[in-house]
Amino acid sequence: MNRLSHLNRTASLGLLVFAMHSAPAMAQNGQNEGEEINEGNRNSGRQDIVVTAMRTNLPISALPVTVDIVDAEELASQVSMSGSTVDAISALVPSFSPTRQKLSGAGESLRGRSPLYAINGVPQTTPIRNGSRDGHTLDPFFVDRIELIYGANALQGIGATGGVINQVLVGAPDVDGISGRTLVQASADSGFDEEGFGGKVAALINYRSGAFDASIGATFERRGAFFDGHGNRIGVDTTQGEIQDSDSYSIFGRFGYQLSDSARIELVANRFSLEGNVNYVPVDGDRDAGIPSTSVRGTTPGVPASNRNELISLSLTDDNLGGGTFTLQAFFNRSRDIFGGSDAATFQDASIAPVGTLFDQSANRSRKLGGKISYEREVIDNLTLTAGFDALFDKTEQILAQTDRTWVPETEFQSLAPFVQANLGLFDRLLTVAGGVRWENVELKVGDFTTLASAGNTMVAGGNPKFDEFLPNVGVILEPIKGIRVYGSYAKGYTIPDVGRILRGIDTPGVDIDNFLDVNPIISDNRELGLEVKRGPLDASVTYFWSSSDFGQRLVLNADGIFDLRREAVEVEGIEINLGVETPLPGLKLGIGYSDLTGRVDTDDDGVVDDDLDGSNISPDRFNLSANYQNGPLSAVAQAQFYLPRSFAGQPNDAKFEGYTLFNAQVRYETGLGAFSLSAQNLFDEYYISYDSDTVRTTDDARFYAGRGRTVTLGWDWRF
Repeated sequence: MNRLSHLNRTASLGLLVFAMHSAPAMAQNGQNEGEEINEGNRNSGRQDIVVTAMRTNLPISALPVTVDIVDAEELASQVSMSGSTVDAISALVPSFSPTRQKLSGAGESLRGRSPLYAINGVPQTTPIRNGSRDGHTLDPFFVDRIELIYGANALQGIGATGGVINQVLVGAPDVDGISGRTLVQASADSGFDEEGFGGKVAALINYRSGAFDASIGATFERRGAFFDGHGNRIGVDTTQGEIQDSDSYSIFGRFGYQLSDSARIELVANRFSLEGNVNYVPVDGDRDAGIPSTSVRGTTPGVPASNRNELISLSLTDDNLGGGTFTLQAFFNRSRDIFGGSDAATFQDASIAPVGTLFDQSANRSRKLGGKISYEREVIDNLTLTAGFDALFDKTEQILAQTDRTWVPETEFQSLAPFVQANLGLFDRLLTVAGGVRWENVELKVGDFTTLASAGNTMVAGGNPKFDEFLPNVGVILEPIKGIRVYGSYAKGYTIPDVGRILRGIDTPGVDIDNFLDVNPIISDNRELGLEVKRGPLDASVTYFWSSSDFGQRLVLNADGIFDLRREAVEVEGIEINLGVETPLPGLKLGIGYSDLTGRVDTDDDGVVDDDLDGSNISPDRFNLSANYQNGPLSAVAQAQFYLPRSFAGQPNDAKFEGYTLFNAQVRYETGLGAFSLSAQNLFDEYYISYDSDTVRTTDDARFYAGRGRTVTLGWDWRF
């Protein structure tokens, strides 16, 4: 990326910093919400948020990174408007890409890179064969808050090159006895077509008696067909899987016991399943005529596309062990992703059936077993040290379910990683210096295997490649005036490429995995400068970031509509701005968010990143506007998302994105019998083509999808 671009963005940052001192503003949604600014001692009475995904008990104000917190109330409001956790995050975070509104999240990114999804710190992302279903592994009804950590960060281990999206599960009840929550929702498209009706029921029961507490819950949701802004059914994706015309359920349990005043043991278990009902078949659109694909009644062959995830986590915490905080967690996570079938050329094998007639479908199966241990203690005044060790063992394979063939051989992944962090506050926290290092030790095991006939039935010698890397992070925070925070940081991120995509595409004889360069890890360097202002009604933040990988990865669509992987140098830079203010009208808050991203890639291996990343690898620039009103039992939310036009140098001309604008709204009223809400996604029934369809699949008439039109949801939420 040329240096002139960096100079221009740095100049822009300076102007924005100056403007923020004179304009009313609010920080990113949920960040440090309710924080009090006191005029006494710097830390006196300060109400600040602890981010568990940062592996520390220090508050956000002591961390030199950009962090957002989406609390339970805001999450419930967003999900009722948008339908899922991923859609809620996309609506709130300007640098998160527009969702595909499909079961697959391939190409959805945060700051132009893939985020690591986690549940209570347990990774849901499977880098070695990424099925892109990690955003749909948990019902949001069981989530207490979402922690978003922006930028490359190795503290949660492998995969967080774009950031961390950690879903923190509901915790223990506060009082003895029985308490709980029930939720009932009904949704419909703007035409109230019977096929578009959907609904959800959910319940959670809490019990506490002395040292013991438990929570048990279940959810069920049925989604109808989706309709676009012109009232036509949206085409179904029979390969990657669908959210529309699907059923999902989740069963949740949490059991805890207070061993002492400071020590607690807790067991959490969850099973989530989402499966298509396959009531529709796709009808191709016509890109040249601007007609998107649609759906008609019919039966899809094969097993319905689905996603199933099972999680068990056992944790032991003691916040006063030797004057510090001790945390131990062990977990097991199993997932199964079934994709839709087709007679794609990739699946053909003349030894099984005549070429062009063989129908097949793939399935990913992954099992994770891991553990985390850490200890944090303030060793002297304002110097806090944290040390820990993480272990992760992952077995993943991809099969062709109809013919019982191996597409990606079972690959074993092992990660062992000790880490240490330090946080030092100087001059009564006027200056804070933070940093640390993680030593990541990775081992892959792949047995001998033979690729599919479409890859030449190529014999591949297995191997046991090993990698280790020191991953440092360092940051500085300056708080010259109470409520004004300036910070800068550098961190290395670490992941491995989608090994499965690489292995299944090998068509050159004599390849030995031990010496196969393309399975080398991806190291990303993340630099960030930020300013936050939180004084009185003012709440503002502006961040400049620059991320680079000398040997990164990029998704490229092949002729079968299947993404292949290319290893190339990648650079991403951008600016994020979030401004907001509490207005003179009591209860009314206004906000604005903006994200400007640029991504470049070296496609011809000449050492220069001179082509733009395409729509499957980077999101469009965006403005967000919001208004939140609270007055007694009445609350209301209005949001606007302006996705700005974008062109792509080095990409086909027809990949240009035209942009579109969406509005969401909700009205909620609290009564003695619970809260009643009325929500609308795409309030003005805007007709648009989805970002992925507009920029990636530029010659595919079958996957030329319109976005979802107006959807209305009526809900009842009772807490007791």
